[in-house]
Amino acid sequence: MVGPAPKRFLWSPSPGIHYVRRKGKYARIHAQPGTEEFDRIYWSILNGKAPAPRTSWAALVASYRTSDRWLALRTRTRADYELVLEYITGKNGDKDMTRAKRSDILAAMDANRHRVRFANAIPQVMSVLCEHAIDLGWRADNPAKGTRRLVVPVEKRKPHIPWPDDAVALWRAQARPLPRLIFELGVGSVQRPADWCRFRWDDYDGKALRVTQGKTGVSLTLPCTPELVAVLAPYWTPAIARTDAQILRNTLGQPLTYYAMAAIMLAERKRLGLVAYDLHALRYRGVMELAWAGCDDDEIAAYSGHASKAMVRKYAGDARQIMQARRAAEKRG
Repeated sequence: MVGPAPKRFLWSPSPGIHYVRRKGKYARIHAQPGTEEFDRIYWSILNGKAPAPRTSWAALVASYRTSDRWLALRTRTRADYELVLEYITGKNGDKDMTRAKRSDILAAMDANRHRVRFANAIPQVMSVLCEHAIDLGWRADNPAKGTRRLVVPVEKRKPHIPWPDDAVALWRAQARPLPRLIFELGVGSVQRPADWCRFRWDDYDGKALRVTQGKTGVSLTLPCTPELVAVLAPYWTPAIARTDAQILRNTLGQPLTYYAMAAIMLAERKRLGLVAYDLHALRYRGVMELAWAGCDDDEIAAYSGHASKAMVRKYAGDARQIMQARRAAEKRG
């Protein structure tokens, strides 16, 4: 009886490790000799269709998505990570991540230096992936750890310009109903824009809103401003107050996502000539109004949920400087 013909172009540098040579290049077979999987990979390689390695970036990302590292992330953080994960799998999905070097990560950052924030997110997410690879036993080191971030060019640094009184007055006078509601939620709640979409009708009792911050996990009860109560009033009915329906919804009644909300607000800012004042600056404005009302750092932090008093002082500093300058001017006069 004649056995199967021996496979050609095989090379085994050490026991249990097998490569196939094709056109001068070597591709590893991650399977046991004599199995159907070994044969399938062998013939695929010879036919020029080498399968992705078992330790590919795509396989790592797929494993990471089932891990507690991913499941524990906040919704907004997942959305940010998702952009980088798509980039990694699109560019290097079929490549062996165990062969990745620090220079590869720096090269990916350099290729994206035209969008610095995204470039700096690449090593952050890749570091998390590499830590997961270490847990899986795929590699012993993390080449992304400690990677130096790119510096944002001065001309591209865009500080949040707080909404001045005239911009606030114009918006309240001329903004369409949905942008006006978004605006009052921003200023009135003093929360991050991503949290505005978290407000639900059963979080509102007619006087205050409850929310658990997406970034910090801190739960807050926020007394509403008269302006916010006024814009919520037409929508608030006994029936809807008992539901967990999201407050911010589009014209079709569908819940607004953060990106849809941002697009609506950008279009309205352009229409009213207020592009210079962004969404996050509404939180800035809210903190300034609290400072103008004489609130101290602890009182502002209780409202905004800031964990750092330094951030409170940063936001409230302009308002306090204006008040002090006005008092000084009165004394001077």
